[in-house]
Amino acid sequence: MDFRIAQISDTHLSAERPHFLPNFRLVAAALAARRPDLVVNTGDMTLDGADAPAELIFVRSLHEDLGLPWLAVPGNHDVGDDPALGPRQPLDARRLASYRANFGPDRFLRDIPGWRLIGINGLLVEADLPDATAQIDFLAEAVAGAGDRSIALFLHKPLTLGTADPDGTYWRVRDTGRASLTRAFGDRRPRLVASGHLHQFRRLEIDGTVHVWAPSTAFVVGDRFQQRVGTKLVGYVEHRLGPDGACAAEIATVDGLALDDIGAMPEVYGAQRPVASPSFAVAT
Repeated sequence: MDFRIAQISDTHLSAERPHFLPNFRLVAAALAARRPDLVVNTGDMTLDGADAPAELIFVRSLHEDLGLPWLAVPGNHDVGDDPALGPRQPLDARRLASYRANFGPDRFLRDIPGWRLIGINGLLVEADLPDATAQIDFLAEAVAGAGDRSIALFLHKPLTLGTADPDGTYWRVRDTGRASLTRAFGDRRPRLVASGHLHQFRRLEIDGTVHVWAPSTAFVVGDRFQQRVGTKLVGYVEHRLGPDGACAAEIATVDGLALDDIGAMPEVYGAQRPVASPSFAVAT
């Protein structure tokens, strides 16, 4: 029998600024009715948990209220962004400690029939912190102990866009970080890599690995501000993982969800900057 995972992502929740709470409530009701075996949130759970610990506490309570088994990994709005990008809110020891104290672990390991599920803090990969080395060791040990199980890796930013994008883009894990993760896998490769961050749904298979991007439950990023390379809808992903290593994924929409464009909502994250040219170019 297939194991069913509901992957939600980029929920951007806040009690003080509840712009996207109605959408989450609708998704939560749908999950309660559909009863997946597990819910995984692939980050940006909060609107600004990186600097507002109360949001981490609030969002954890919302997940507990789902009444379903759940796991999560942080996004850049939860714990700060990859320091190598020079962001306004870099991941540092203070933000990492706040996330762990107010939300919980930033990685996970779970075995299900035929599969090992591994979740990591993808923003930590290139941080100059002992925790970054500890996480790589955790990943290498988890992979080595997987036996004949297929491996599914969950993180916030995708490892690849399937494009000719330059290194250093905001939209994926940088090349050096991706290389360190590849070394941790050794001779193995994940069968599935599930991520969020793009606010688009896409499924692509590269060298035997299926890459799935979950859409946001909160909003899309309009085409004026981000190139369209997937499906721009709000919703979540339904994964079906077979004990034989088979995997399927499809977008799940929910009636009544508001399809907001963050470009039309400067009150949330400020005015978005239109792109004069595509922010990542699709490889041919």
